Amino acid sequence: MAETDNNAADKSEELTGIDRSAILLLTLGEEEAANVMQLMEPKEVQKIGIAMASLKSVSKVQVTKVVKEFYDIVRGATSLGLDTDDYIRNVLVKALGEDRAAGLIDRILLGGHIKGLEAFKWMDPRSIADVIRNEHPQIIAIVLSFLEHDQAAEVLTQFPEPVRIDVILRIATLEGIQPSALQELNDIMEKQFAGNANVKSSSVGGVKTAANILNLLDSSMESDIIDGVKDVDGDLAETIQELMFVFDNLVEVDDRGIQSLLKEVSSDDLVVALKGADDQIKDKIFRNMSKRAGDILKDDLESRGPVRISDVESAQKAIVAIARRMAETGEIILAGGGEDFV
Repeated sequence: MAETDNNAADKSEELTGIDRSAILLLTLGEEEAANVMQLMEPKEVQKIGIAMASLKSVSKVQVTKVVKEFYDIVRGATSLGLDTDDYIRNVLVKALGEDRAAGLIDRILLGGHIKGLEAFKWMDPRSIADVIRNEHPQIIAIVLSFLEHDQAAEVLTQFPEPVRIDVILRIATLEGIQPSALQELNDIMEKQFAGNANVKSSSVGGVKTAANILNLLDSSMESDIIDGVKDVDGDLAETIQELMFVFDNLVEVDDRGIQSLLKEVSSDDLVVALKGADDQIKDKIFRNMSKRAGDILKDDLESRGPVRISDVESAQKAIVAIARRMAETGEIILAGGGEDFV
């Protein structure tokens, strides 16, 4: 019996952050879980929903461990006399990580739940672009700053190059939204969605947001935008590039993270991506594979003929996208690029 419990405990160690969240919500019951999910972003709801549906069998030991972990987080974040706002911030940051908690903190503490912007998050990129296409670039920048980075990147591709450059410049220099700008955005939302919005200021945008969006564009478009930003502000362009996580930064990820990443990457993408990689990256990958898998990969690299640079860049982007997704769920930690991803 003790051995069975130990095995279950071992399995609980393998649970991802998303799995733990799914288990916690399943223990709350339908109504309470629904109330929690209403505060989540669309992509978070999708990830949690998939995880909940995928949980075939969860042991009592696993459930107990997850609930205890959550209890420990909450208990460790509160004490008598602590400001309520600080308490909420601490709990959310410890539970979700600083980046993922930021939007939720805005909505709970700053009144940042703006119906029109929330509606955008459930729309496809082309539809969003159609709605905001004729608006001032500053309004476009604000809207994109509120979206998930990959969604914002797809919306950005729908605009001509001069607009893309202008919008990225505005996102990178956006330190916050003034009430007048939010009021203008609110007026647009009223016309488009017939909804009312809160005009309190909220902290969005910034150089990190610009870097994250650019990181998800194809290399040629990314390069054109960076060049355009350099023409206007060379220092800003350099700062954005320093914050971008690229394929070469994988060399700074720890070995456990690389091993986890390799489980999610397709063999074909890996071969193509490594065709254009330097020896340092290749050594990092081979070092974290079994000898047999490494030998197979080396054979594939040698037997693969010439590969277009655009194909190499696409494969590297795909792997970086997987790495960023895993970082968001706490499965790996991305170092380098000048940014905290956890």
